[in-house]
Amino acid sequence: MYHPELVCHPECNLAESPLWDPDTNTLYFVDIKDAMLYAQRANGTLEQWSLSRQTGAIVLNRSGGLIAAQQHRFVRIHLSPFREEEIASTCNEPGHNRFNDGKCDPQGRFWAATMDDNCKISSGSIWSLDPQLKVRKHASGYIVGNGFGWNLKGTRMYFTDSEEGKIYTWSFDSAYGELGERTLFVSVASDLGLPDGLCVDAEEHVWSAHWDGARITRYHPDGTVERTVSLPVPRPTSLAFGGNNFSTLFITTARHQLSEEQLREAPLSGAILSINCEVPGLPSARFGHQD
Repeated sequence: MYHPELVCHPECNLAESPLWDPDTNTLYFVDIKDAMLYAQRANGTLEQWSLSRQTGAIVLNRSGGLIAAQQHRFVRIHLSPFREEEIASTCNEPGHNRFNDGKCDPQGRFWAATMDDNCKISSGSIWSLDPQLKVRKHASGYIVGNGFGWNLKGTRMYFTDSEEGKIYTWSFDSAYGELGERTLFVSVASDLGLPDGLCVDAEEHVWSAHWDGARITRYHPDGTVERTVSLPVPRPTSLAFGGNNFSTLFITTARHQLSEEQLREAPLSGAILSINCEVPGLPSARFGHQD
């Protein structure tokens, strides 16, 4: 039986992109709508920095600091002292779009999806940034592109189409970063909320957060449900493994557009939660050339 525990409660508007750094035992995450970056340290200290723009996803940079998918651009985030440095842009994105979720593939490319910030128009695309800082567009036509992940061999990429309630897989050419055939992995019933962020554990099971579903689900590699875990908040947003032996699953949540009554009923909305898992996760891939 899983028992969600409170990690910290910065009352985030839209917490997203949890990211564990095993070198410093730090959990990073962002608040997209309030343009903030947070670092929860092992000693319990919570640090925060104001970002210049809405930032949807962060990944560890092999040469230090973070790489972020921010509004219409990719930036390098230097942490000490704090500084944002633009390294690439998506010049043909509509003004109402912004970057949302993203992760690095095993070869060190940063994949991220753009979305219509009003969640109405299918103007979002899937982008990648390679270690040479080359930006590529791979697929388009999504209202809210979300949740990325890869199987252990790096031959399949998971991707979440939130507004349509679907998680897809693509065949993946890891050598060239090319997407092949797309197939449906999961279709989520509307009464269970919308699939949001995801991560893959060491048994190649997929964990997915349910926005407006007050739960997370662990799927078998064939897409059938292995288990669900109820949460004390309606809007979990994303997940990442970390902690000792990567056996802690961190869960970001949101307060965004919840009514006062809903917040009274779910006061942990906007907090970071965690559960302990029997099956651990794996370290997050880092941006940059692999050794």
